Amino acid sequence: MNDALDAIDLRLLEVLQNDAALSNQDLAARVAVSPATCLRRVKRLVAAGVIERRVALLSPDKLGAGLQALLEITLDRQGAEHLDAFEARAVQEAAVQQCWRVSPGPDFVLVVQVADMPAYHAFTQRLLTQDANVRNIKAFFSVKRAKFDTRVGLPSP
Repeated sequence: MNDALDAIDLRLLEVLQNDAALSNQDLAARVAVSPATCLRRVKRLVAAGVIERRVALLSPDKLGAGLQALLEITLDRQGAEHLDAFEARAVQEAAVQQCWRVSPGPDFVLVVQVADMPAYHAFTQRLLTQDANVRNIKAFFSVKRAKFDTRVGLPSP
């Protein structure tokens, strides 16, 4: 699909990355196309999987989920079935915001958002300690978020 993206598609994507809550009318005006063209193109970008979903970004601190941790997880057995099993369990956890299978180094990196340290402890008991295949856990706790962005760099038209 990347080859099929023209300048209008790229402008649509740029504007949507900054504010996905715009109405179709407002989006069309910002990109300088008709509302019908805008709607058709956005639907095509969604159907092609270029736009995965539209979400609202919430403030964890204002919602009582102020503890964020980045976890490096190393499994004892790294066969495909063991990696798949751990991944399936991790992505089902509400506290897990991101789950990355990585290489080299640990097998997984998780981004976890919870209310506080007791909630983190409960999470680790639920997902990590009860799993006999987890060999090592290395946790890094966020003390300050200097940057957080969800935008993807777009190619030049």
